[in-house]
Amino acid sequence: VQLVESGGDLVQTGGSLRLSCAASGFTFDDYGIGWFRQAPGKEGEGVSCIGTRDGRTYYADSVKGRFTISSDNAKNTVYLQMNSLKPDDTAIYYCAAGPLPVTDYRLEARYDYWGQGTQVTVSA
Repeated sequence: VQLVESGGDLVQTGGSLRLSCAASGFTFDDYGIGWFRQAPGKEGEGVSCIGTRDGRTYYADSVKGRFTISSDNAKNTVYLQMNSLKPDDTAIYYCAAGPLPVTDYRLEARYDYWGQGTQVTVSA
């Protein structure tokens, strides 16, 4: 089982990035894929999640209206489009896979598989 994130970078405030999470080794559409972030000195935060079977999406209030999660089931890949980025969005972003149905997407314990993370840095 593998989850591989990519797309992290250094960007200016107001900029955009698209993160990718490529999954392999499990039945993709049996799982919901979530994005979490961890910033130094802060608690980890569940950012967004998508049910790969029904396409239902979930967002933290802190990113609602700025981030968009989507899934390409043919490629076993989930994307996180991040617009209007702020310095507070600076963190390591991780994707994770948890079995459907999605219940509390923010609960880390419900996820079975995790990626290694990708760094997003937003400069002021």
